[in-house]
Amino acid sequence: QVQLVESGGGLVQAGGSLRLSCAASGRTIFTYRMGWFRQAPGKEREFVATINWSGTSTDYADSVKGRFTISRDNAKNTVYLQMNSLKPEDTAVYYCAASAQYVVTSNDSDYDYWGQGTQVTVSS
Repeated sequence: QVQLVESGGGLVQAGGSLRLSCAASGRTIFTYRMGWFRQAPGKEREFVATINWSGTSTDYADSVKGRFTISRDNAKNTVYLQMNSLKPEDTAVYYCAASAQYVVTSNDSDYDYWGQGTQVTVSS
């Protein structure tokens, strides 16, 4: 079992930055692909970013490319999402997830473990 706990969310003005963290416990996430997803009010959960086990390969949703950066520190069992140039449409609950899939996947059904989420609110 892997337990994931997100932190770092909050209220920020448009154009600002936030850094989300996802701390894993229970077992190492060294072999897991990690991802970030988000869900805005009244909308379905959507893919944001994913990173492979070694941190050498990343993939992003078109809506966040060039603004968000996913990274990981396997020694700390932690994954990060640096969010810059935030927009009001980035407002959502952000979830961290772990997948045993080796290949790149943005499909939330491919992720086995999920955190409880952290709220990000971007004001205009």
